[in-house]
Order: sequence, then structure tokens, then C-alpha cells
Amino acid sequence: MDNGITNGAEAATVSALNCIDLSLSSSDIYQSVSLLKQACLDCGFFYVVNHGISEQFMDQVFAQSRRLFSLPLSEKMKLLRNKKNRGYTPVLDEHLDPENQVHGDFKEGYYIGVEVPEDDPQAEKPFYGPNVWPALDLLPGWRDTMEEFHRQALEVAKAVARLIALALDLDVHFFDTQEMLGEAIATLRLLHYDGQISDPANGIFGAGAHSDFGLITLLATDEVVGLQICKDKDAKPQVWEYVSPKKGAFIVNLGDMLERWSNCIFKSTLHRVVGNGQDRYSIAYFVEPSHDCLVECLPTCKSEENPPKFPPILCHTYLSQRYHDTHADLNVYKEPKK
Repeated sequence: MDNGITNGAEAATVSALNCIDLSLSSSDIYQSVSLLKQACLDCGFFYVVNHGISEQFMDQVFAQSRRLFSLPLSEKMKLLRNKKNRGYTPVLDEHLDPENQVHGDFKEGYYIGVEVPEDDPQAEKPFYGPNVWPALDLLPGWRDTMEEFHRQALEVAKAVARLIALALDLDVHFFDTQEMLGEAIATLRLLHYDGQISDPANGIFGAGAHSDFGLITLLATDEVVGLQICKDKDAKPQVWEYVSPKKGAFIVNLGDMLERWSNCIFKSTLHRVVGNGQDRYSIAYFVEPSHDCLVECLPTCKSEENPPKFPPILCHTYLSQRYHDTHADLNVYKEPKK
């Protein structure tokens, strides 16, 4: 594939990822589990198809995303993310790979989390609370579309988590309990890369190299290529491969929390976005367990020969630190006093 983007001296190749069909009957489920386990051991990335969200509805979600990002910057800044990371994130707000990036990421985004009224005691938790919504007359139907997608995507994530549980020799419903995904921290993030041409050799990226923080991420993309993965982060030099967009599919990747949970048996893989001068839209859905879930080595992932590599940690403690480390201080957006 020749799209004019190079990674150092050579163009990146296209990665071949396993494709998991979520519509298979229970008698065929172990075929899916086998493919998923192979992917989780190899690179931590795979496609999911026949997941139950219609292509027609996905097209609607993308259309609403484009409507938001086409607003004037002055309107979008009125929706700036709050302390709970809900709302608009401007270009350069996020800096995912400070060692190799000269600026932050050349993308804008919009976070939508679990909607909890401000007067609800649950809203005291770091990742629960009211969302920041555009005015109804500004973007009619926008909130309804996003809330429906948020609901449907969580069901897809739970279906994937059941396969992951089986791949780890756990009970199929291990992640379905209340303290796991029964009260999930689930965050939808709309993303727009505005046509900036990336220059990896000089530290310019649509999104810097990173691994995701949590359990799993579902990613829907438009037809524009840009996502790259590095299967071996310790290789010198690192080798980057493109992940091709697949209409109607989610690209799923494992997060650092699952790598930690599995005692590094399953992989959380470095990935980045390299822009080629075309506008690119994607929709990420990050799924983590409940705030008070204790993330500690799974019983099937440790032995005398392979003891736990990490101490236990509460989910909300871990996530709060990771968000703090990668996002700009909100004070930089305050207008100076005159």
C-alpha cells in the first residue's frame, strides 16, 4: 500500500489481524475464543464483526460527529472538557508521547462518559457525573444519538469481555459482575484529525505512540488509513504496521489494565496515528471496570514460576493518574485577567 507516509526510512506495511465474529452460536464460540486468544498473545489487536450495531446507525453517529467538529472553534471551546474529562478537547490538548513528540497530538476530540446527575451520590466518583452536551438548538438529535451509541457499544464490549474471560480460562461471566462491568467506567470519545501531514522523523503525529489505559477499547474508523501498531515496543528500531479500516467492524485493542490483570500474558500494544493530509474521523469507546474494582493478578495467570508482577491497585486510582499524565492542565485555557 503506497500512501506516501514513511516511518523513518521505510514505509510501514499493513498488519494482518484476526477477525472475531460475535454472531457465532454457542457451539462455535470456541473458534472465536481460539482466534481471540491468538490475537491477545500476539499483538493485542483484532477486528470484531457482526456485533449487533447496524452500519446505518454507525453512519449516523459519524455524521453527528462531523457536525460537532465542523462548528466554529469559539462554539466548541464553550464545550471545553471539565475536570472529569467530559466535553471538547482542542488540538494539542493531549500529549501521548512526550519523549518523541515536539507538540501534542494533532487531533481534536470529545469525551462522553456515564451520565450521572450532579445531585446523585455516584457523581462524587472521579469518572461519573453529568456530561457536557451541546445545546439542543445547536445540534438537534446529537445527544440522543450519542447516548444510544454509548448504550449499544457497552453491550458489544461485554460480549468481547466474555470471550476474553474464556481465553484466560475464567468463568464466561467473570467480567459481568457488579464490581467489574456491572458498573463500568465506559467513555465514548469522538476524534477528528484535521488533515495535518505527520512527520514521524521530526516528532509530528496525529496521535503519539501510546498504549490505552484500561481494559479494552472499541474503535470505529472512517475509510482513511492512519492507525499504526508496533507489536514489539522494545525492538530497535521499532517496526510500525498500518491497521486497515474495515467497514462495519470494530478494531478492538487490549489496554494496560488487562495486561496488568493477566500478568503480562496478554499484550497491550503501542499504537499511534500518522496523518497523510486527509481529514480522518474515528470513534473510540474505552471500557474499564467499576471505580472500586481491585485490579490484581488473575488466579489463572500466576504460579510459583510466574508470580504476580504488579501490586494490586484500585481502578479509579490507576485511571486518574494516567489521565492526569497525558492531558494539558485546564488552566492553560483560562483567559488572562485584564
